Amino acid sequence: MLSLFLSKRFSQSRQKGFASILNKASTIGVLLGVSVLIVALSVINGFEEQLEKRLLSVVSHVTYDAPYEPINDWKSKVNILEQQQGVLAAVPEINVTGMVQFKGKLKAAQIKGVDIHSHEGVSSVGEFIKDVSIKSLAQNEVILGAQIAESLNLSIGHNFTLLIANKNAKSMLSAPKRIKVTLVGLVKMGGPIDQSMALINLESLQTSLSLKPDQVTSLRVKVTDVFEAHNIAMSAGRSLPDLVYVNSWFRTQGSLYQDIQMVRTIVFLVVILIIAVASFNIVSSMVMEVKDKQSDIAILKTMGAKDSTIFSTFAFKGVGNALLGSLVGSALGVVISLYLPELFVWFYGEGTQNPLSGVYFVEFLPSKLIWTDIAITLGVTLLLALLASIYPAWQATKTDPAKVLGNG
Repeated sequence: MLSLFLSKRFSQSRQKGFASILNKASTIGVLLGVSVLIVALSVINGFEEQLEKRLLSVVSHVTYDAPYEPINDWKSKVNILEQQQGVLAAVPEINVTGMVQFKGKLKAAQIKGVDIHSHEGVSSVGEFIKDVSIKSLAQNEVILGAQIAESLNLSIGHNFTLLIANKNAKSMLSAPKRIKVTLVGLVKMGGPIDQSMALINLESLQTSLSLKPDQVTSLRVKVTDVFEAHNIAMSAGRSLPDLVYVNSWFRTQGSLYQDIQMVRTIVFLVVILIIAVASFNIVSSMVMEVKDKQSDIAILKTMGAKDSTIFSTFAFKGVGNALLGSLVGSALGVVISLYLPELFVWFYGEGTQNPLSGVYFVEFLPSKLIWTDIAITLGVTLLLALLASIYPAWQATKTDPAKVLGNG
């Protein structure tokens, strides 16, 4: 094709002065913009993946909480829930807010009484517990979040006290119930879970709260699709004969998921604007190039070249510059994304300097490449480059051979 041939020849000819600087700057701008966008999107994808694999594998997908009276005959209610569409498993729980007391120090905790035989069917917390298995959790033994234990100087084997509000007391000033327990394991997941979780045998809490063996305060459900948890929760909840509060992870962790999606949108828009600025630098460089190539354009026209040929020649040149930057930027972005977790660990190490340690649900920088993101980035970049090339290419077709060659 003649336009492609001419575009290639023009690209091979050396530009001089400011036009050459602008041409290189626009290509480098596109390169950096594309690589930054690919890396940023891969990090956001990585956080979303880890949210589902780590945090949502531990926190409750759906819970049905008794507002006043405990749920009776929990085994039949579990069977009802497990027959509902979208439900993978259901288990009984007792959830209470209490305090961990050790040597005069207090720390708030979310105390969960769990059925040691079935809890691992709805939670992967066992993967983050050291020294013990949930199935071996005996009466009055507790597994604590690592940061709770660290703040109270608790070690495996230490005896301490759980303080739980006495709901049956007649006075608000009544002393809380005290449960003497032993620390047998630590949850080391990172983030808020380590700061709040306390797991205890279901029977221990039933005894302490004066509940019958078939009574619990909550039913926990694991669903097939975590992002449809709310709809599944409402649908399955209608099958229960009890009055319950319906909660899904969207209420407890939904803000984190929404933040990830918001950051994705903001990053995409901001970096696309940066790429747009770099792409429209093509306008300046190509306008100057059209001016430098006026004599060549005039000669082509006198030889019978059509305006469409001239237009396509410069349009291809503008898109070619952007394509070069896009391809190199994509390759750079992919390489950085693939090795980003290792680079993060190498730079920060695993000590206290790690900015993610103890703050988020991961202590490393996750990265996940999605090839559709790369395709969209390339498509948008080339579209912006094409739009930026239209005016200079159109201006080239307006060259008057008589004026240009006559002045020569």
